[in-house]
Amino acid sequence: MRRILFGLLAVTIMAGCGASPAPESGTAEPERLRVEVAEVLPHDEEAFTQGLELEGDTLYEGTGLVGRSSLRAGPLGQEPDVVVELPEPLFGEGITVTGPSVWQLTWQSGVAFERDPETLAERRRVEYAGEGWGLCHQEGRDRLVMSDGSATLRFRDPADFRETGSVTVTEGERSIDQLNELECVGDDVYANVWQTDEILRIAADSGAVTARIDASGLLTPAERQGADVLNGIAAIEGTDQFIVTGKLWPKMFRVNLVPAG
Repeated sequence: MRRILFGLLAVTIMAGCGASPAPESGTAEPERLRVEVAEVLPHDEEAFTQGLELEGDTLYEGTGLVGRSSLRAGPLGQEPDVVVELPEPLFGEGITVTGPSVWQLTWQSGVAFERDPETLAERRRVEYAGEGWGLCHQEGRDRLVMSDGSATLRFRDPADFRETGSVTVTEGERSIDQLNELECVGDDVYANVWQTDEILRIAADSGAVTARIDASGLLTPAERQGADVLNGIAAIEGTDQFIVTGKLWPKMFRVNLVPAG
């Protein structure tokens, strides 16, 4: 009798397992990509690049360092038409264009500048808590995405810079920090990882890392001597290409993202 009951119980358990399978554990591995150079462009090797964005035919670049911070705008691959400097002790950081405005962060001063996209003239200053690193605009969601060097991306209202939410960036069970300059493309955020030659593609709503992009080898060993880290990624609208550069780099690169070999 015990054997019969045990057998019936086992069948019932197995049937239940078949009807309601356990959820799968783990997450998909990030896609592995690398940059493939399509064109080499000039870049001001004295520009400590903190933010880069291409809006139409205009390249906007924010630079850092105290006493050398600026915001520049002009045709891609040419000298900027307009340059505004930040007064000391401000250290410029990430930038983004929302259409009617350009927003520019500062590193540790807790101040964001809203500027006119054509003249770059200051319209107002808005205070925020913590550090400012990278910034981009999700046009479809009409929200700003901001990094501060941690594993957290913060969402802000582009009209008043008010924080509206946040997400933690993760790869599997591990959080990923050192997120620096940002570029929004659709539902994804591309993030330079500070002090590396790697760019992450992140699903903005979940924070999941969906791709790791190897951007190493762009500069020659001689060029690396005077250069700092990779930092600057700007999507080229209407294509799958990007402009990438770095702090004090003598070149910019128009690149395709291709599967890593």
